[in-house]
Amino acid sequence: MTATLPRPAPQAAAPASPAPRWERPALLALLAAAALLYLWDLGATGMANQFYAAAAQAGTMDWKALFFGSLDPGNTITVDKPPAAIWLMALSGRIFGFSAWTMLVPQALAGVAAVWLLHATVRRWSGPGAGLLAGAGLALTPVGAVMFKFNNPDALLVLLLVAGAYCTARAVEQASPKWLLLAGAAVGFGFLTKMLQAFLVLPAFGLVYLLAAPTGLGKRLLHLAGAAVAVVVSAGWFIAVADLWPAASRPYIGGSADNSELDLALGYNGLGRIFGNGIAPPAAGNTGFGGETGWFRMFGASFGSEVSWLLPTALIGLVAGLWFTRRAPRTDRTRAALVLWGGWLVVTAAVFSHMEGTAHPYYAVALAPAIAALVAVCCRELWRGRDHAPARIVLAAMVSVATGWGFVLLARDGEWLPWLRWVVAAVGVAASTAVVVGAHQFRRAAAAVAVAALVAGFGGTAAYTLATTAVPHSGSLPMSGPVGADGAMTTGRMGIEVSPEMVAALRATTGTWAAASTGSQGAASLQLASGRPIIPIGGFSGGDPAPTLAQFQSYVAAGQVRYYVPGGMTRSGGGEISTWAQENFAAVTIGGETVYDLSLPLG
Repeated sequence: MTATLPRPAPQAAAPASPAPRWERPALLALLAAAALLYLWDLGATGMANQFYAAAAQAGTMDWKALFFGSLDPGNTITVDKPPAAIWLMALSGRIFGFSAWTMLVPQALAGVAAVWLLHATVRRWSGPGAGLLAGAGLALTPVGAVMFKFNNPDALLVLLLVAGAYCTARAVEQASPKWLLLAGAAVGFGFLTKMLQAFLVLPAFGLVYLLAAPTGLGKRLLHLAGAAVAVVVSAGWFIAVADLWPAASRPYIGGSADNSELDLALGYNGLGRIFGNGIAPPAAGNTGFGGETGWFRMFGASFGSEVSWLLPTALIGLVAGLWFTRRAPRTDRTRAALVLWGGWLVVTAAVFSHMEGTAHPYYAVALAPAIAALVAVCCRELWRGRDHAPARIVLAAMVSVATGWGFVLLARDGEWLPWLRWVVAAVGVAASTAVVVGAHQFRRAAAAVAVAALVAGFGGTAAYTLATTAVPHSGSLPMSGPVGADGAMTTGRMGIEVSPEMVAALRATTGTWAAASTGSQGAASLQLASGRPIIPIGGFSGGDPAPTLAQFQSYVAAGQVRYYVPGGMTRSGGGEISTWAQENFAAVTIGGETVYDLSLPLG
């Protein structure tokens, strides 16, 4: 891998080198392909995760619900995440009318924008070919094909983190405090999307600036301090507003232990995710779907097919690249790129691998930009050095490992296209052999060798991604995979079906809330089907103290809620509110389901 030597700083800005003729058409084709992947048959996804869909719907009906991310327009309780992703979906619904399409299109566009920004970031230091390869790598990651067509917060998080990387790269180039402040702000808004997960990229961003920015150590440290302030301000303003707002006039902060955003950040979405130990309220149905903790978790049955197709290749490239650039100048751009993307990958993967709390496999989408960028940067630099045996050996190893690991992952779904893994393996063996023996020295063979290596490396992940886009996803645990590979991959945990009779009954109500139901799943299904506010008693799992029994009794006494629908995720249980409603009000049957009419007290 050859290091790029720094040039003396010119007195005036040097004219930019003209882009090759093929670059713009290739970029447009990449973005069009990404848009097709994420927008194709988007309506088949429906309301996706009804938990977040209900909050987006509530945001179209009430401005306070939009601001806080409430699950219902009556502002009983919020989702268990900060509301930035809800803001985008709800504002889209307010502008264009709420539907599955208007909710999901911002997610798909966030994916396309992430592909473009990743390309732009990698291109700055490694050229247009590497930029396009990085963008394609992100687009062809299976978990991305799920999350950029889904309404979880991860799509916006990835976009903001890639934006932060772009701003960091710009800051490193000129030791620019302005761009570094923008990077901090991007990460801060990432915090408002998914809290502490956004901060996992900060070590990489800070280290690359400290290492490679072309200015003195004192200024680098000062600039980093300013960026830290930007992170705190952009992340903390919402926490301050929410926690200073009178609790009686805002919704309960779902997932928190004390009705505060700060506790939510540090507990349920912070230490609870990392250490478990009961700090975070356990999600219903959490049976270890993230797999066993440890260094191999990202390669296991839960996470492996989501994102790890090129992960071993990226790690080989990272280690080799850092070795080859060990004597490069401090400001060397190639090494800076390795530190930026390698730091992102290693820190995030290490936390995901060892976290003992809730670990959904779709979290792995946060690794996809770093993996794609590392592979692109390393392949470009190694290909440039292909006349040297060490570069060829490492490049051949990367192709071989990508091929071999792709074979393993494809074999896990052995009944799906069983011939594909053998074709990829054959092409991979031929490509890696051609690389290591120097077949590129024959001019006509160079392009064929490069294409074969890309087909071998990207064939498995590309096929799996395309198969994933053909499968509608819904529920709270979406996973990538082809039709029939695994039932959990195709559906996740579904919402609860609502009968037409129930919809009609709810729509005929006139109070603040049409009904109440324990837990978010049942309440969300009722609210989405009827368009009427439903109290989600206890929030996501039904365990949050909102509303209290006294509050609920006051709502009933004031005629603000008409029905109690037993249940939640399983339409059973419900605690003291459920017991009180069933013991004190008449049971009626609507659409074959027993509910309690809170306007008909017993006795």
